[in-house]
Amino acid sequence: MTRISRRALLTTGAAAGVLAASGLPLRAQATRGGRLRAGLSGANTSDSWDSRTHSDLFMIASAQGGVFDSLTEIKPDGSLAGELAESWEASSDAKTWTFNLRQGVTFHNGKAFGADDVIASLQMHVAEGAKSAAKPIVSAITEMKKITDHQVQFTLEAGNADFPYLMSDYHLLMFPAGQIDEAIANGIGTGLYSVVSFEPGVRFVGKRVDSHYKGDSAGFFDEIEYIAINDNTARMNALMTGQVEAINRIDFKTEALLRANPQIRIQEVTGNQQYTFPMLTNVAPFNDVNVRRALKFAINRQEMVDKILLGHGRVGNDTPIGPANQYYNADMEQNSYDPDKAKFHLKEAGLSSLDIDLSASNAAFEGAVDAAQLYQASAKSAGININVVQEPADGYWSNVWLKKPFCACYWSGRATEDWMFSSAYEEGVPWNDTQWGRDDSERFQDLLVEARAELDSAKRREMYGEMQQILKDDGGVVLPMFANYVQAVNNKIQHGETVGNLWQMDNARMAERWWMA
Repeated sequence: MTRISRRALLTTGAAAGVLAASGLPLRAQATRGGRLRAGLSGANTSDSWDSRTHSDLFMIASAQGGVFDSLTEIKPDGSLAGELAESWEASSDAKTWTFNLRQGVTFHNGKAFGADDVIASLQMHVAEGAKSAAKPIVSAITEMKKITDHQVQFTLEAGNADFPYLMSDYHLLMFPAGQIDEAIANGIGTGLYSVVSFEPGVRFVGKRVDSHYKGDSAGFFDEIEYIAINDNTARMNALMTGQVEAINRIDFKTEALLRANPQIRIQEVTGNQQYTFPMLTNVAPFNDVNVRRALKFAINRQEMVDKILLGHGRVGNDTPIGPANQYYNADMEQNSYDPDKAKFHLKEAGLSSLDIDLSASNAAFEGAVDAAQLYQASAKSAGININVVQEPADGYWSNVWLKKPFCACYWSGRATEDWMFSSAYEEGVPWNDTQWGRDDSERFQDLLVEARAELDSAKRREMYGEMQQILKDDGGVVLPMFANYVQAVNNKIQHGETVGNLWQMDNARMAERWWMA
């Protein structure tokens, strides 16, 4: 079987035929044994094994990276591979997809995995009353058909060349049919690690599954222990004092302390992680496009990259598509700090000044409060008075994000343009954190549907380029910077040459891909 790159998938996805998926090759230097202890942010006391609710690293790493599997996965080099699906076939219009499932796979409770589990696991995202960020993905499927016990066919409402990529979404985990409530309660999946203990917002301990279908090619630790450490200083101290072997999201201000320790090394990965300030475009004054434009010109982006990221990233241009994406539009004029332009747009909105609140917490991203204060300072010259509201870290994602009209946020980016746009910019989707819709840009919403079904790569590039331009000019998100993933590990921990850049901590799969030296 051959590994299919994303570029190849998008180029040849229109053709009928099997897209084969390779597993992780055995590394001669990888050794089994030991316990990985990681201090991770993004934990909440409301956490559970219900993948529909997962939104941050702690549960993504524990679930998709440990206890559960998806149909497909994105490898460290960005290519697509099969996980519980061995291969998949597309119709000529990419509207019908047939997935061939792995045989001999069992859940942790002994139940055999098959087509019924796939259908039940996807249907839970569109069940009545379900609140799932993956609902837009699953709702686009008009029919799920069991062909055999190990083959399932999906019919989409429109062609989608990216569909196999979407099946790697960390919300789309496979649960045992007829036992989903039990599986959510106890953490029963097909992953490399079974649950030993789980304290929401505190700790997860997993044990390596014997005779796993991935064999000796992945899952090298005997046990994993993820400790919830939302406080950045506490995470750094835990690594420095040997309480854990790995941490995510290091504090750039104290990075020198880590680099000075010969037992610790820094991992820095460039991807599409983005630090943003979304505003609700259906709430005044942000429903006025000129107010949004004024706010885009009132922020000093380079200052934020220099002072918040300390150079560990690059300036953003108010669109979530970055250089790591295939159809990144590099030809757009850069939105830059220009108080005079900001004043001009305020005047166009009929305003001589503007008073607004900006909610922020370091739960959004490390340095978010400082970034909001920098924004406050730069905006003053444009007659924009920003009142920075420091929100509690606990409950930020449930009480502030999607609810307060203007706040700090971060996104990990997505592997494909459509995946990113349909997650956060399609009208009506749960995670549309600007409430961007047809009232804001009918053209954008039309292009989103058209580009998704377009199989000509040149035409897709043109469409996605125009969509980026629309968001840059008129969108409801101020995206000042793309941040590198910067994390730290003890030298006891080893990994392959490439570390994944889709999510933090090797696409949140360090338990699968790393090993003890």
